[in-house]
Amino acid sequence: MEQVAYTARVRALATEHLVPLTGEDGRVNRPLVSAMGELGLLRDLFGGRADERPRDAAAMQLCLLRETIATVSPEAETALALQGLGSYPILQSGSPDTVDRWIPGVVKGDVVAAFALTEPDAGSDAAALSLRAEPDGDGWRLSGEKLWISNAPDADVYTVFARTSGSGSRGVTAFAVAGDSPGLSGEHLDMLSPHPIGSLTFDGVRVERADVLGEVDAGFRVAMRTLDLFRPSVGAFAVGMAQAALDATVAHVTSREAYGGPLSAQQAVAHAIADMATDLEAARLMVHAAARAYDAGADRSAVTRSAAMAKLFATEAAGRIVDRCVQLHGARALQRGHLLEHLYRDVRAPRIYEGASEVQRTIIAREIFRERTNR
Repeated sequence: MEQVAYTARVRALATEHLVPLTGEDGRVNRPLVSAMGELGLLRDLFGGRADERPRDAAAMQLCLLRETIATVSPEAETALALQGLGSYPILQSGSPDTVDRWIPGVVKGDVVAAFALTEPDAGSDAAALSLRAEPDGDGWRLSGEKLWISNAPDADVYTVFARTSGSGSRGVTAFAVAGDSPGLSGEHLDMLSPHPIGSLTFDGVRVERADVLGEVDAGFRVAMRTLDLFRPSVGAFAVGMAQAALDATVAHVTSREAYGGPLSAQQAVAHAIADMATDLEAARLMVHAAARAYDAGADRSAVTRSAAMAKLFATEAAGRIVDRCVQLHGARALQRGHLLEHLYRDVRAPRIYEGASEVQRTIIAREIFRERTNR
């Protein structure tokens, strides 16, 4: 009952306060982020009570929050999620001074955060990143490029992953980098769905030892810990969009007259609704199972596997559901501005970002084989 009351409150807040602030220019929507801070929704990204300092994140609450807002506004949901993705490594792995510098502003909605991992030649193979962190006195200078970075180039702080030594996943270090750092520049990218995404260029950007998140050469663990938390919630985002599409389609087929009766009287239509509802419920249950595993402190392998399974199944299912909902609506769903037209574009991206579906399958298989080997 507590979770039901929570989601009802979030839905009401999002409907009343966030929807009027949404738009489609594809840039960081600072009024929207600020409003979420004022409403306390950004504080809900992290665990504990609202009157406590953020210390961690509760995966189930994060999933409920993302799914609920996604049913109302995918843009608001995306803005909220990117705040968490960009700031969680700082909260979990930053020094007390670094946390105090950035996290209060993130929670208030005054600071826009971003997660900068992907590069032109290091997408799905994130361990292949080549942005260099060259020693410079007691700090480093970052040189290279990042691509497909959410909230770039407008973020106030970036969690940046750079190579300090070696190759592969070893020798990567995570840094908190201010958006106005000298030598840092970027461009906005025009995407299929109007998400704030861009590229970044680092031209000798100076970072100090105090900016290191976690340990030097151990940044990949920082990235994977963050992704293990957020991957199930990507599934929750997809579930929210699929729920919105299904709700709209049920309303449409029960009111649309064809062949002497409502569309819902057609067996093919009724069966399609049944299949979509079943897919949606299965996706939701997998997301919740992964969130519970994370919150319960399950071992790393179980958390990683369940997170990958939840993201894979939920995002693929949502894509199928939205596509079928478009089909049942007909041409009206292809008209610019229609809810299904928005969802059709928005639902495509989650199958790629934070690890494409093919990457999730690789992770799942790896963990299954590892478990068998360790028996």
